[in-house]
Amino acid sequence: MSLRTPNKRQSRRQTKGHIILVLGGASSGKSEAALRLAGLKGPRAFIATGQGLDQEMATRIARHQATRSPDWETVEEPIDVEAWLSTYGMKYRTILIDCVTLWLSNLIGTGVTESVMLARVGTLLEHMRGTGARVVLVSNELGFGLVPVEPSARAFRDLSGRVNQYIAAEADEAYLVVSGIPLRLR
Repeated sequence: MSLRTPNKRQSRRQTKGHIILVLGGASSGKSEAALRLAGLKGPRAFIATGQGLDQEMATRIARHQATRSPDWETVEEPIDVEAWLSTYGMKYRTILIDCVTLWLSNLIGTGVTESVMLARVGTLLEHMRGTGARVVLVSNELGFGLVPVEPSARAFRDLSGRVNQYIAAEADEAYLVVSGIPLRLR
């Protein structure tokens, strides 16, 4: 009987953090599904990338906060998610990042180029693996909607799609949430 040597990806998955990607449309229930998929093992960190820059967003953030139990440590980190993971990620058994789409939007707001963003996604994946934690990422599936009229909106939709594909290729599990029901993709 010959033993097959695992490839790098299989080996990495067996020894490092467990990555779960949760995709869905706006208000699809993806954040609630992500909380359930995260499990109960603590200590737990919730990395919030949203910023309450207007009243509607502040209300949305407050509503999300109310759905989490108090044993989640909330970290507001709109830009340097990968740096936070590198510095603090090893302290946690469970980390939930909500959401990748807002993180990308925040990065665009700082003037970061697409190539730099994609490199940062690679670094993010590396640091998630390095934590040894169960890491759940929430992201919007923007490809289900209409083709945006504005070129900048089309470019963002396309970038978001590429980032989701990149993360999904590296994730151990992936779910699509539709009407509050998580459908396992992998």
